[in-house]
Amino acid sequence: MTQPIIRKFDFDTVFDDAGAVAQVSARPKRIYPLEEVEAIRAQAYAEGERAALSQVAAEQARALSQIAQACQAALPRLAEVAHAHRTGSAELALACGQAIADAALDAFPRAPLRAALDALAREIESAPRLLVTVSPALAEGLEPLLAETAQAIGFAGQIQVRPDPAMAMAAFALDFGDGAARFDPAAAAQRVSQALEAALASEGLHAEPLIPGGEA
Repeated sequence: MTQPIIRKFDFDTVFDDAGAVAQVSARPKRIYPLEEVEAIRAQAYAEGERAALSQVAAEQARALSQIAQACQAALPRLAEVAHAHRTGSAELALACGQAIADAALDAFPRAPLRAALDALAREIESAPRLLVTVSPALAEGLEPLLAETAQAIGFAGQIQVRPDPAMAMAAFALDFGDGAARFDPAAAAQRVSQALEAALASEGLHAEPLIPGGEA
């Protein structure tokens, strides 16, 4: 059984032997003037406001921390999406370019050969002979065109046209003794595709994002 706590009796006022007051215990204050009440109320309001603002600041800091963590977690995925979009756009542009190039070669199959002869004018102008290997379809009626081009670039040597069934329609090979040149549309397209793939691979997920209205 728990024993009751015995509280020692204290006197509020203690007198000495001469009857003078030796000790007076503090009594709780029961009456406050209006000014003191207003001061206590203002102090309590200020303390409550400070506590509320401190709590709001703590909640804001916690929310900002959560937002930062969410953004940090989303950045790798965002980089993957941006890289996939960039890769898809590049592949689409390459496919469109290939389609345009194929249509142009179908319409003007001899244009690459003429451009090559113009570009190699200095290399072949002093050659005694020019051997042109093309597909049988491209070889038909090619000699007059080559003669006209040779005259335009100042080539006075002998031109020989050799059909090769293994070559594509717009493909050709030039042999002018001291040098040679070849063009294969499929191989050229493959090289462009490989260069694009290499550029995208080296860029990876580290490309700078494009900022709307600004620079990358």
